[in-house]
Amino acid sequence: MTSPAEELLAGTRRALLHRLAVGQAEGRTPSLVGAVVRGGRLVWSAGRSMIDGHSPDADVQYRIGSITKTFVAVQVLRLRDEGRLDLADPLDRHLPGVGPDTDIDTDTGAGAGAGVGALTIAQLLGHTSGLAAEPPGPWWERTPGTLRPLLDDVLHEPAVRHPAGRRFHYSNPGFALLGALVSRLRGQPWGDVLHQELLVPLGLTRTTLLPRAPHAGGFGVHPWADAMVPEPLTDTGMMAPAGQLWSTAADLARWAAFLAHGDEDVLSADTLAEMRRPASGPDEAAGWTTSYGLGLQLRRQNGRLLYGHLGSMPGFLAAVLVSQDDDVAAVVLANATAGPEVALIAADLIRIVAEHEPRIPDPWRPLPAVDPELLALTGLWHWGPAPHLLHLRADRGLELVPHGQLGRGSRFRAEADGTWTGLDGYYAGETLRVVRTPDGTASHLDIGTFVFTRTPYDPTAGLPGGLDPGGWQSH
Repeated sequence: MTSPAEELLAGTRRALLHRLAVGQAEGRTPSLVGAVVRGGRLVWSAGRSMIDGHSPDADVQYRIGSITKTFVAVQVLRLRDEGRLDLADPLDRHLPGVGPDTDIDTDTGAGAGAGVGALTIAQLLGHTSGLAAEPPGPWWERTPGTLRPLLDDVLHEPAVRHPAGRRFHYSNPGFALLGALVSRLRGQPWGDVLHQELLVPLGLTRTTLLPRAPHAGGFGVHPWADAMVPEPLTDTGMMAPAGQLWSTAADLARWAAFLAHGDEDVLSADTLAEMRRPASGPDEAAGWTTSYGLGLQLRRQNGRLLYGHLGSMPGFLAAVLVSQDDDVAAVVLANATAGPEVALIAADLIRIVAEHEPRIPDPWRPLPAVDPELLALTGLWHWGPAPHLLHLRADRGLELVPHGQLGRGSRFRAEADGTWTGLDGYYAGETLRVVRTPDGTASHLDIGTFVFTRTPYDPTAGLPGGLDPGGWQSH
């Protein structure tokens, strides 16, 4: 599948094809497919193959491995948004009887006497549950799922490796449990729910649990010789929510567009934004390079914040990455167990488009209406001696920005009761209130008990602790 010539400039398309060709050659993979999404639409795709004149296109299926987890996470967040569960709920509230009680592991300090059922849904989504990385028994990705048909076979003692909520530890069994949770609450097999709730509404007609022609075969390439061996294409059974799906570059391009913009019939853009916030580790404002949200991987690459997921199964590698700021996404699929650096290739495809054809910003437009009372709140406020500027934004929103020195800024959403709720930064989730004098004049702002006044330490605002009677002094 090749996009119309007018979608991207010829130089951009040439640079994209060159990066894909280098990735296939240096990665020593039998084939490699890439696709780019801009503005929610597939604008470029191409393939490279070891077979001359037989390059795969965007309709050829590849196994996508752990990208499957992004589908599971969306299913869980749909249930949350419907009020069927809370992310803070323990697993056994909705999936009773899963996993025996876990004693403390004397080597790792894990468990702390809590059962697997006490782990929260949020911890499972963000890989902070402390569960083991893999299920017991033979290598699950290369053996039939019929060897572990029950949940108790997926999560056998000892299942917990770290204290819950304390650290990031990637867990495939955790997403097997989340798939079972979806199945239990919907009353249908996980794959059927996936088809009805996500694949059909989004038009992902070539995303399936088992391969459908045309599809690539998976190979392991010898590290020291140009030779390869076929990999088994197993049905992973109960572990399917961790990495079973097959898909195409065209379908994953649609999925990337959904992850970027949302779909009110599937999941809102606000909930997707929640999914891509770091669920553990450093604050998103810190200088981290990789993190994990709720079912989405986060990474900084080429000076950009990207989100999506990587995938690997024996014989296959995959990547879906989105740059929200550039409104560009990339898909890369390979049929080799190891070799091509699909994450770096996908990040480079995004970079090439963003550098060759930078996003044109939306035009500035004035607010459709301005409330004089809100307009009067804008301008200079002080937290103690530190100046901040308050801006009026769309939908009665406010934005607080430090002025000229360090400080804490946040955006605030207007609420029906006349308050505002912080959306990001230090004040995320905190309440902003305008405190007024008896004549209605705004005396000060109260943000989570912090007082902001029009002048530094305004004594008329009733500052906690008061102001030194000597006032401002020169020494």
